[in-house]
Amino acid sequence: MGKIDEAITILQAMGLPKAQQNERSALTILALLDLKEDTHWSKSRKRAIRIHDILIFIQEYYGKRYAENTRETIRRQTLHQFEQAGVVVRNPDDPFRPTNSPKTVYAPSNDALEVIRTYDTPNWQSALRQFVKNKGKLIEQYEKRKAKYVVPVDLPDGTHVDFSPGKHNKLQANIIKEFRARFCPEAGVVYVGDTAKKLLYVNEDLLKALKIPTTKHDKMPDVVLYDPQKKHLFLIEAVTAHGPLSPKRQIELEEILEYCKAKRIYISAFPDFREFKRHIDNIAWETEVWIENNPDHIIHFDGTKFFAMCGD
Repeated sequence: MGKIDEAITILQAMGLPKAQQNERSALTILALLDLKEDTHWSKSRKRAIRIHDILIFIQEYYGKRYAENTRETIRRQTLHQFEQAGVVVRNPDDPFRPTNSPKTVYAPSNDALEVIRTYDTPNWQSALRQFVKNKGKLIEQYEKRKAKYVVPVDLPDGTHVDFSPGKHNKLQANIIKEFRARFCPEAGVVYVGDTAKKLLYVNEDLLKALKIPTTKHDKMPDVVLYDPQKKHLFLIEAVTAHGPLSPKRQIELEEILEYCKAKRIYISAFPDFREFKRHIDNIAWETEVWIENNPDHIIHFDGTKFFAMCGD
């Protein structure tokens, strides 16, 4: 058998689901192990590489060209299952790295590497039996590792959510915990996203009551809060990698909120002043700015409204 067929045999023996017993998954594990066609399995090595590097390796050494937009397929339909099976570890160098970071890397787990190196040797069957026996423990360890780095938040209605690791999600969590407590303590959470899970929490009933289209989740800002007493709708963009509430973004949201009668309060949230300064020329007027490491204050980008409030 060639290396691809052997890799499929190994994945099958290690208990990977049928959907991962294919050429794509075989080529992915070969890339992670830095194994070329003429290299014996005992020479497998541990290395942490990006999905982009996996695609380059596959093309260079196995002549299979995957388009760059295949990365999401490999991440969701191969690497995710490899992680769950204890075969691969994501971001072993930095567990806090966000899932959607371009620096995200994957590496073979020590346990998987140990058994794979024995393939086509007298020790293969015994090593495989031990791996399968320990597989439940590996998955348990993996889940504990993930749980160690999640950002837990209790929403006002008592719902518990866990944000995946990363600077962006930490900022979103603090919008709910710190910003809300200071500036709109009566507000409930309407919607919140997550870099890994996309849709982390949504109050569908409240969206309908506010006449906000429930089919527009992907267009919503990162965090949406609503104060029923004041009828204030807080639309908050967490700014780490992507931009703030710009004039263009505000127009897009106004179109979505065409039938919503609540008073809109647009807010760009930043982790620090450094990030704020990077985006200051793209923040829409008549909006607000909140900075995580200086949480007691709001910066108003609202021109004449402020002077009108001051009086003579």
